[in-house]
Amino acid sequence: MSHENHNHTHTHHHSSTKNIQLAFFLNLFFTVVELVGGMLTNSVAILSNAIHDLGDCLSLGLALYFQKTARKGSDNSYSYGYKRFSLLGAVINSIVLTAGSIIILSVAIPRILQPEATKTDGMLLFALLGVLVNGAAVFRLRKGDSINEKVAKLHLLEDVMGWLAVLLGTVVMQFIDIPVLDPIMSVGIVCFVLYNVYKNMRQSLRVILQGIPSELDIDAISKQLELVEGVENVHDLHIWSVDGNYNVLTVHVVLGNSLKMEKLAELKTLIRNILKEKEIQHATIEFETVDEGCAFEKCC
Repeated sequence: MSHENHNHTHTHHHSSTKNIQLAFFLNLFFTVVELVGGMLTNSVAILSNAIHDLGDCLSLGLALYFQKTARKGSDNSYSYGYKRFSLLGAVINSIVLTAGSIIILSVAIPRILQPEATKTDGMLLFALLGVLVNGAAVFRLRKGDSINEKVAKLHLLEDVMGWLAVLLGTVVMQFIDIPVLDPIMSVGIVCFVLYNVYKNMRQSLRVILQGIPSELDIDAISKQLELVEGVENVHDLHIWSVDGNYNVLTVHVVLGNSLKMEKLAELKTLIRNILKEKEIQHATIEFETVDEGCAFEKCC
């Protein structure tokens, strides 16, 4: 039974990596096509989508890397393992997208003031290709249930929606001569990209600065632990996240009475089970007696 489960896990992991790999190369290929197409059609909307897709290529590439790296456990260099490396990837991705967005805005805003003609026939072709290529990548990831696959699928769905918007705008420009619509679509796409950059950076910085995960209430957890039989109070309680998903807690638990090691082990298991229900995966618990002085009780 154990051997069969191992094979199933290995097969699923291999399939997951293969799916993300295919989506990555599809996205990378089409990003290059978009950059060329945007210049050929004189469309900043297509160039904006190229910047968006470049960011998604980075996300997919990093997802591929961390699909493998995340399995590494702790070692002499990184005692909590390699999960936090994903934050570095998020920061790099955000910097690239912000720089690209500034470049696109520097072109799009003057175009709003002085519109230039675009080749709408070419734009229509690229918009259709964009929907088909990104749609194919989403279809490939449709049954994926790993976190990386789900995140990658969301990125690609955003791409499909962006290309549908360009497709709609291009159809309108084929019938009505309003070239200003192209840079307006570009600014809209860039604003959407920058909004997502802001959200991702805010989350990443909260983790990097060891903020309490937003979904956890430290006061409620403290009160719940103090309701456990035998616990007098808790202090020096700290909660942070390694990567936004893997949460860590340390706490000093003051006991009303001294307990034998067997009872302490039972109490520790009970507390850990309570914390697991709160999505805290790693807990370090230090027991103290009522009369024991704690150097951290007042300062933290």
